[in-house]
Amino acid sequence: MYFSKLFVPILKNNPSEAKIKSHKLMLRTGMIKQSSSGIYSWLPLGFKIMKKIEKIVREEQNRVGAQEILMPTIQSSEIWKESGRYEDYGEEMLRIKDRQNREMLYGPTNEELITDIFRTSIKSYKSLPQLLYHIQWKFRDELRPRFGIMRCREFYMKDAYSFDVNDDEALLSYNKFFLSYLRTFKRMDLSAIPMAADTGPIGGNLSHEFIILADTGESKIYTDKRIFDVNSSETTIEKDSLKSLRKDFEKYYAVTDEKFNQNEFEKHVPEEYRLKTKGIEVGHIFYFGDKYSKPMNASVDFQGKKMFVKMGSYGVGVSRLVGAIIEAKYDDKNELMKWPLSVSPFDCAIIPMINKNENSNLEKANNIYKYFKDKNIDTIIDDSDENISTKIKNFNLIGIPFQIVIGKKTEGDLLEFNEIGEKTKKIKIAEAAQIIINKKK
Repeated sequence: MYFSKLFVPILKNNPSEAKIKSHKLMLRTGMIKQSSSGIYSWLPLGFKIMKKIEKIVREEQNRVGAQEILMPTIQSSEIWKESGRYEDYGEEMLRIKDRQNREMLYGPTNEELITDIFRTSIKSYKSLPQLLYHIQWKFRDELRPRFGIMRCREFYMKDAYSFDVNDDEALLSYNKFFLSYLRTFKRMDLSAIPMAADTGPIGGNLSHEFIILADTGESKIYTDKRIFDVNSSETTIEKDSLKSLRKDFEKYYAVTDEKFNQNEFEKHVPEEYRLKTKGIEVGHIFYFGDKYSKPMNASVDFQGKKMFVKMGSYGVGVSRLVGAIIEAKYDDKNELMKWPLSVSPFDCAIIPMINKNENSNLEKANNIYKYFKDKNIDTIIDDSDENISTKIKNFNLIGIPFQIVIGKKTEGDLLEFNEIGEKTKKIKIAEAAQIIINKKK
């Protein structure tokens, strides 16, 4: 694809209204455009990144046996009144009425709706467990939306729900999602720490937030540094393996601000391993038993007895992850962004020096593009009239991880090839392609 054809309205300077790295970069590189307070349009560059994140999230949900559905954004107030949360949820919920004067709402979450779907569809314990998820837009009417997509009103989210016959089976489902989140964030080159967390308006008595470290994070976190050494790569979805994984993490102190206790922290964490810092929540899982199934009468027949199912819910902020990755990866000092290859909008940018009177460099770029396309390497050519230094600066800002520069120093069949932040190499096209392919594995 030619850069001149891509809808990417790059700004020369950081917008004055943006205060954190992700908001600045997303506006400046034309990834998003504000529609109204806390609500954004996603433009091609940002949307492509978000869809790649969504793909990873979906694959890891499917991998643990969750089934995808799609629920509507608009819900009836009646099911929320059944659960008792309609009045309790607060002003974040956008309440509306249709033309028949029926009370409706724009869903901030889906515990009630999924419980209603379950109770009218599943009657026997033999159909359990059920793990269901969807990826859908949500709306929460934040009092003061800020920081771009990091704290906005409309956001794109994966939420999953588990239904089990008893607490023991329900904890197995909980642990499956615990593992799937670790795998999900690892594929995005993020180190996400599972931390004991407050359950908030969702309810229940077991909850973990998955936090990535970032100076601009809103969550204060307190943890034992040794938690970063826990290895989940050998974990399977067998019951004992999953249980062991959670124990490996939970033996290290790791909590958010709401759960923090200074005495406990000092008691369980040697001084040299104590870490007090900030982070960004990218995922949150809850186990809440029959909190929703009991008031909403979601039960199964178990050996002739009526049993209310045990439930959990599991959220990942798909759109929020775009901003979170920027906060974790952006080099403020050198104005460099480097997207993990798994979510980058393109794998490689070809940057030719273009003269009006001859087009040999553009021809070389086109030949490289064709070669890379055959190797399934997603590439963009900067065919603009800007000088080389401006082009490189733009692509350092956009963050496509690999660059090929075709300029005065280009010799014969050797390419000026570099990975952002690394030294430029002079190598042949096949070697450059192989480096990218190996990184994508």
